[in-house]
Amino acid sequence: MKIIVVDKKLSRKKCTCVVLNEKARVNRFLIDGKREILEIKVPKKEEMTMRQWIILVRTIVQEAKKYNLGRVEILWKDLTSFDNLDKELGQVFAEAAYMAHYEFRKYKTVPKEGFGDVGEIVVIVNKTDKTLKRQDVRKGVTIATQVNFCRDLANTPGCDMTPAQLVATTRKAIKGTKIKMRVMDEKQMRRKKMNGVLSVGQGSANQSRFMILEYIGTAPNKKPTVLVGKGVTFDSGGIDTKPHPFGLEMMMDMSGGAAVIATMLTVAKLKTKKNIVALIPVVENMASGHSYRPGDIVTMMDGTHVEVGHTDAEGRLILADALTYAKMYKPTQVIDVATLTGAALVALGERASAIFTDDDELAQQTLKSAEKTGDYAWRLPLWDEYSAEIAGTYGDISNIRTKGQPGIGGAITAAMFLKHFVKDHKQWMHIDIAPTMTAVFDEQLAKGAKGSPVRLLVDLLEK
Repeated sequence: MKIIVVDKKLSRKKCTCVVLNEKARVNRFLIDGKREILEIKVPKKEEMTMRQWIILVRTIVQEAKKYNLGRVEILWKDLTSFDNLDKELGQVFAEAAYMAHYEFRKYKTVPKEGFGDVGEIVVIVNKTDKTLKRQDVRKGVTIATQVNFCRDLANTPGCDMTPAQLVATTRKAIKGTKIKMRVMDEKQMRRKKMNGVLSVGQGSANQSRFMILEYIGTAPNKKPTVLVGKGVTFDSGGIDTKPHPFGLEMMMDMSGGAAVIATMLTVAKLKTKKNIVALIPVVENMASGHSYRPGDIVTMMDGTHVEVGHTDAEGRLILADALTYAKMYKPTQVIDVATLTGAALVALGERASAIFTDDDELAQQTLKSAEKTGDYAWRLPLWDEYSAEIAGTYGDISNIRTKGQPGIGGAITAAMFLKHFVKDHKQWMHIDIAPTMTAVFDEQLAKGAKGSPVRLLVDLLEK
């Protein structure tokens, strides 16, 4: 799909004209003899919010696909004639349009009539209108393209996205960019005593990997931001196996790792002036005679002895070793991203990721970026009192809650587990994207992976 910005009253080629109408009862496609019209129902001018505007743009694309309209024409002044809209609308428009147009079709046979894609969106803008800048549109397309790449990675089934295959796909994707890549195998991780990663992956026939991506966007001696992404390419739950149907989307348990990879590609293509390192422990958590067991005690990379209370609380084990490894970079900031807990989903529903940090300034900036980009987030506490709830009986700490009423506060105690391994970092934040792993039914996005929080991370890294 292409977004074409023109400053003419009418485009030369035949288009379907998009008309916004707050009086319409439903979205509909009309032919009036002179032109084709896609009529879209919208809220009242004074009631429009930025959140609704993003959905409106996606709706236009989704409806155009529904009616097999290959080319549509939009008057920019009609689309932006609402109150309460933010700046950089061109970027947000492009992101919303490209994300709405996406579908995961790798395993679908092309129908005879085709998929009904929109080939072009023509945006007609007045020369004096400064709210639409071509460079903003180009930036939005760049970001959304990588968000959709993240969705491709997460949607790919575990049989075709093993640790080795994720490494190979990433290597191919970064070709031609300034990103440098190193990969540790199990033998190398064993030398580093990365037993958290090794324990989780030891039940699988597919060996684990540890990916290191480095992007130098400014002076090489400047300390980097380190991104850490959970890369569980399939999560069976291990010995504590997930019951049906909770395993059906567990190829997406590497969504955090996919988001970090996509973010690195985005900053490289945008030539962001910052040094950034991405660490992605990549494993498959499978049940076998070689699997780690409930009750095992794992000695982590930093020497912490962790009791395995549940083998399906595996993400925090691999992230902990990655957070320890991050210390070698002496980073200014560390942000980890993971589909970590169902408890975060219970707490927040499907519309916001959970963020955890002791840094108030970072938290506030993250929430601002979340609203701006549409990767919504909400802050949960990291009070010291919660650390007592994961105290170990035979080891130092447990990978699940051991004290107090069982089954509550799981998102917080998981974050407290990670906090144990970041004491030497100046600034750290954990983003639990389990709530936003997949698209919500009314977000006007294709079913499946959503690509969170790539847009949020890119915006934060630019601040």
